[in-house]
Amino acid sequence: MKAIVRRTYGSPDVLRLEEMEKPTPAENEVRIKVCAAAVNPYDWHFVRGTPYFLRLIAGLRRPKSIRLGVDVAGQVESVGKNVSQFRPGDSVFGACNAAFAEYACVPESKLARKPDNITFEQAGSVAIAGLTALQVLRDKGHIQAGQSVLIIGASGGVGTFAVQIAKSLGAQVTGVCSTRNVEMVRSIGADRVIDYTREDLLLGDDRYDLVAACAGNHSFFDCRRILKPQGVYVGVGGGGPELHWMIGPIIGALATAALSAFVSQKAAGIIAKTNQADLVALAGLMASGKLTPIIDRTYSLAQVADSLHYLEQGHARGKVVITTCDARAA
Repeated sequence: MKAIVRRTYGSPDVLRLEEMEKPTPAENEVRIKVCAAAVNPYDWHFVRGTPYFLRLIAGLRRPKSIRLGVDVAGQVESVGKNVSQFRPGDSVFGACNAAFAEYACVPESKLARKPDNITFEQAGSVAIAGLTALQVLRDKGHIQAGQSVLIIGASGGVGTFAVQIAKSLGAQVTGVCSTRNVEMVRSIGADRVIDYTREDLLLGDDRYDLVAACAGNHSFFDCRRILKPQGVYVGVGGGGPELHWMIGPIIGALATAALSAFVSQKAAGIIAKTNQADLVALAGLMASGKLTPIIDRTYSLAQVADSLHYLEQGHARGKVVITTCDARAA
């Protein structure tokens, strides 16, 4: 099979498309014929090995694992002997450790069935961004019907999921994006859209129960005045890899945590947890029509480096997807 590998840290140009042995599923895994996989900031961090403390886990001088890619969708080809929920031929989506390939092995616990009304291309974009958005709104923000949510970076990967999931929870949603994305963000359910090139979101009179900062440089310190007294700020990330080169994010997180301990408003970060229950919840939202993944561009497996270069520019509308078969088929 063909797969993307990297044997050193650097720009996406270090990636190579190589022939490899087809993987064999472990007892609790299924082997998928990959139809689609999405690229995420997570991937470029591991390609570049930044922030540098990441290398304590990933390998100091060179990567311990040469494979990349988390978001995945495809058809089950074979299953391990302990797998009980899936069988060959099932259409699935979820998260794995080597999705940029023609075949991938995935733990049963990190998969869900693909809804029939969603294409492989769409399903392959869900795992990291969809889980992040769901867990920000439900677990960090504890959003209830009628509450107000501000989503900074509403046109991006996490943002487009967050707008739709917040609406499904009954929230009043304000999205923040650039001029070219205003109509798209409105079309996916935002009640109000702020064009940050024309309006300073920090100067308005509105106050929010939750501010989800999915992009840009608006910190908890910046956003306190637009939060309600018991409001919650969640920093989801955002910005290119140049913003994450060493320990800046750690210092910022520690400062935010220190301040939030002394005020009624709360701040939190998020690292999405991959679990089957939440993947099934996202599948249910997609099946009901309440959530439709937004795809900006698709690339071939040989173009993963190009896709990461594009993602690093920070202007993607929704998700950027790698396709290895007829991913537009439902």
